[in-house]
Order: sequence, then C-alpha cells, then structure tokens
Amino acid sequence: MRMFRLAITGDYLDEHGQSAYGDIGFGAIESCPFIAHHYITDHAPRADDPVYWDNLYSMEVTPSHIREVDGLVVLRPYIRASVFAEGTENLTVIGRAGAGYDKIDVQACTDHNVLLFNLPDVLNHSTASTALMFILALAKKLMASDRLTRQGRWDLQPQVMGMEIERKTLGIIGLGASGRELVRLIAPFRMRVIAYSPHADPAQAAALGVELTSLETVMREADVVSVHSNLTPEKVHMISARHIAMMKPTAYFVNVARGALVDQAALAQALREKRIAGAGLDVFDVEPLPITDPLVALDNVLLTPHFAPATSDVWRAGGLHMSRRILQAARGEVPDNVINTAVLQSARFQAKLARFTENQSIPLA
Repeated sequence: MRMFRLAITGDYLDEHGQSAYGDIGFGAIESCPFIAHHYITDHAPRADDPVYWDNLYSMEVTPSHIREVDGLVVLRPYIRASVFAEGTENLTVIGRAGAGYDKIDVQACTDHNVLLFNLPDVLNHSTASTALMFILALAKKLMASDRLTRQGRWDLQPQVMGMEIERKTLGIIGLGASGRELVRLIAPFRMRVIAYSPHADPAQAAALGVELTSLETVMREADVVSVHSNLTPEKVHMISARHIAMMKPTAYFVNVARGALVDQAALAQALREKRIAGAGLDVFDVEPLPITDPLVALDNVLLTPHFAPATSDVWRAGGLHMSRRILQAARGEVPDNVINTAVLQSARFQAKLARFTENQSIPLA
C-alpha cells in the first residue's frame, strides 16, 4: 500500500476546526485506508482573528502548506507559481472545488508536472437557478415590496409595480454549462434568448433556440443581461462602461460569474443615476465587497456574498465528486476533468502518478 498524502485548504472549517458547511461529502476520503489527509489550518478562521473574513478571498497556498504532500484540494486560496518550491516535488494533483480556476496558475502546474482538475458540473444548475432568482426578484421588485410592507406603507403600492419577463429578451453572456441551464429554466417564460459567446457551438445554440450575436447587440436589446462567462486575463472588464451605457433604462443586469468581468465602478454609477433599472450581483471586483463600496448604498441592487449558488445540496455533491477524483489519483489513475491536458504527456507526471497504482488492489469500504 502506498499512502497518498492529501492537504485540504482550511477554509472548509469553522473556528472550532469542524466543517463550516455541514456534510461536505468527504466521507470516502476520510475512510480510505491509503489516503492520509489534513486541513491547512492557516486558512481556517480563528476566534481571535477579526480580519479573517476580510482576507477570505485573498488567501494563498504557500510551499510550507503543501510540503511533502501528493495531492491538494483547494477551495478559495490562490495557487501561484511560487508554491512549487523545493519540498513540493511530490505534488501530483490539485483538485479545484468548483468550476472556476482563474486563481490557479495553470501553466505553472504543467511546468511542474502537476495535474489540475476541477468540478465543472456541480454548480451548473445552482448557478443558473441563482440567476433566475435574481431575474424574478428584480423584475417583480421583490425587495422594494418587502420594505414597504414592513414599513406599513401600503399607500406606496403603485411605486413597486414590476414587469413581467414573459416574451421579453434575455441576453446571456457566456453560453457555457450554466448559461445553457438558464436557457432551460427560463423556457416557460417564452423569452427571446440572445447570447454573446464566441466559442459556442452554433448548432447547439440553435437547438436551444438561442440566437448568437455580438456583445453590443446583447447589451442594447436585452431586457435582462445575465453574465455566465469564465474569467481569463483578456476578459477583465470585458463589459465596459461603454457597454453598460448601451443598456435600456428599463433593463436589469445580473452577474453570477466573476466580478472582474465587469467595470464595477461604471455599473455602480449607472445604477446610482438610474440609467438602468437594477442589478443582481453575487460576485464583485474585490471580495469580500467592502461595506463602503458604492453598491452597498443603492436600493436598486440585490447583493449576495459570492455564495448564493452554494446550497447544502451543492456542498455535499461537490464533495462527493471531489472524493471520487481524489480516489482516482490515489489509485494511480488519471482523474476526470483535467484542465491542463498537456501534463498527461509528461514522463515525470506519469512517474509520480504511477507510484499509487499498487493501491488499485486494495478494497475500499
């Protein structure tokens, strides 16, 4: 038996060292006889650390965190090239607990013979249903209606009349898995759906009833714009002030992808000046969103803390998928959903992975 040493970033934990999210689906990892796992406690909250939550999305994995480990599961922290220092040469796989991997230096992983995989499908439905939640809440002016009801201001009913989304135009930016799932969820509302997605399959889009078009057309014609694109360096502020200025004054903007895709200052200004009707945002340029940010003071924005798709069902499903892939690696098998496929041609990577093939003969509970 060859022991597979696994490190897990400690942002899964609460200040007592227990799972902060209930059942995270790691039972198979915890019970496997040839996996020795530990959490990186530097990433976990402590009762005497008042700034932990301010730094939640800027934490990093360092060489000391993963020295002498074979695998790493990463939730939020950055993986920069500097992590691959002396003492980390046994690192074989990194599992990203989610779909996005913009905080991981993929080329550095390949250069150091480390396979990177992600969980591309776990959040598809929950991300799309979060977008639908925002769309309906904005269109129906849910928060404004809630406020006036709590204030006993039934005389203000005419001021909170929303709109129906039925037969309106939905513009999707990024017709990937969650974008396509939103198309499925929105179908009963008989919306016209247009999308900007340069790498989308035209035949697949047509089969979904989606018209592929330019970013400018989406911004001009959509009654609701919903962002589902992945983030790459060239896409930073892809949706610029110029694009936001193209939107209808009655239109809503939803972002459930990455905050850096949008010029957030320009979006806040358009919302403040009522040049668009409202927005629903789960992601931001800086996370956590500072309470002094202009968005916080606006009453035509719904804000959630980059967490709305993360239901208890999703946490458990993600953990189950992660466990299966870690078990594959711990048995000397290539895990599913490899990001840097070039590493598979590396003799050094193949040798590192082959160390664990003897575990294939060990029965699992």
